[in-house]
Amino acid sequence: MPMGTDDHPLRVAIIGSGPTGFYTAEHLFKQEDYAVEVDLYDRLPTPFGLVRGGVAPDHQKIKSVTKAYDRVASNPRFRYYGYVEFGTDVKLDDLKKHYHQVVFTVGAQVDRSMGIPGEHLERSHAATEFVAWYNGHPDYRDRKFDLSQDAVVVVGVGNVAVDVCRILCRGREELERTDIADYALEAIANSNVKTVYMLGRRGPAQAAFTNPEIKELGELEVADIRVPERDAAIDEATQAFMAKNPDKGTDRKVRILQQYAEEKRSGKPKTLVLRFCVSPTELIAGDDGGVAKVKLVNNELYLTERGTIRPRATETETEEIEAGLVFRSVGYQGVALPDVPFREDWGVIPNEKGRVLVHESKPDAPVPGLYCAGWIKRGPTGVIGTNKPDALETVRCMLEDVALGKLFTPKAPSVDAARDLVRERKPNYFSYADWKKLNELEVANAEGTERPRVKFTSIEEMLAALGRS
Repeated sequence: MPMGTDDHPLRVAIIGSGPTGFYTAEHLFKQEDYAVEVDLYDRLPTPFGLVRGGVAPDHQKIKSVTKAYDRVASNPRFRYYGYVEFGTDVKLDDLKKHYHQVVFTVGAQVDRSMGIPGEHLERSHAATEFVAWYNGHPDYRDRKFDLSQDAVVVVGVGNVAVDVCRILCRGREELERTDIADYALEAIANSNVKTVYMLGRRGPAQAAFTNPEIKELGELEVADIRVPERDAAIDEATQAFMAKNPDKGTDRKVRILQQYAEEKRSGKPKTLVLRFCVSPTELIAGDDGGVAKVKLVNNELYLTERGTIRPRATETETEEIEAGLVFRSVGYQGVALPDVPFREDWGVIPNEKGRVLVHESKPDAPVPGLYCAGWIKRGPTGVIGTNKPDALETVRCMLEDVALGKLFTPKAPSVDAARDLVRERKPNYFSYADWKKLNELEVANAEGTERPRVKFTSIEEMLAALGRS
């Protein structure tokens, strides 16, 4: 029988309801050659992935992207199965019975380690855990972070590191204009943190943060920003690189940072210190066994044969920062999924343009019917919008394979059959209508305040809000 008609639509399961999952669904619905039904699965009751659980609560404009996802979900051929975990509630063999294709868009869930002595001391944490905690992620709401410390070190100068520094340096009135979790608002507003250090292993010109982000750090209501003059200086290797590779954005970034280096403190109660060309070499314990100091080595930059700027330790130039709390933000990687090929060394699903490959075969061979997109496909690079063209690349491969008949052959490819499976395995799953009701309740909880919403931060609260046990 013909595939992709109204009577026999192409059935696709997407695992992971973050931005990439919605962009994949959007591209499938926009193509005109096939009728497609999309079922989107997520292990959490709530959709949107890092937009809800990772984007900083003081960046509401970025979160407005969910309006586009709502439009995707309004398609009559779309269904959402929240609180249904792949590999536990439904397995790959289950999905093969109901779908022609399965796409994994689960992101990169775990942080990379620094690989230095003392990294696992008390009060040393992954930045992603702190971000998930203050965003009210159900898995992390009960984590404990000792905010009684005077000084905090954040290792890294990427988006997550910048978010952590900025949130730590916010005052109560600033936080009360966000959708930060209630418990985190109180903990951070009442914290003893006075100094936050953000450490970059390369120089200011190579910092991963954007110009709007660094400007925002200089506009905090209760925190001054400080950049030591030595750290703001541009070394000879970087000067030569910038001369051969002119970039207005980089020039602007350097000027902003050097301006911070020249400014005097205005007397705000907190200070954010940006350091460059330094790398932690050891976390040193105090009398209580927790982190008390961070040992650093100063780096020098050099131009590689490929024409890139790299850091290397000076070995002799070291220093120590007294700090009782450390967050590392030095990279992220994916986690293997049951019955799905995985490259442990790369932290991604092996793939070619989104087609999942059996890495162990010689040569790598595609697995008919299996695909991936987003960070689990390419690694943790880019911003939210970067996932849209990435998803399109995968969808194009999927459609090519439909034309070639390279699909699963499901025994029961129907909406009702898949819904019956979910109801049997997870009777209290969340539909998109359930999410919309939960969303309305969160927004209503914030009435009379400046907050955009007050989040439910545990699955038990979410179930109770919908009248379930």
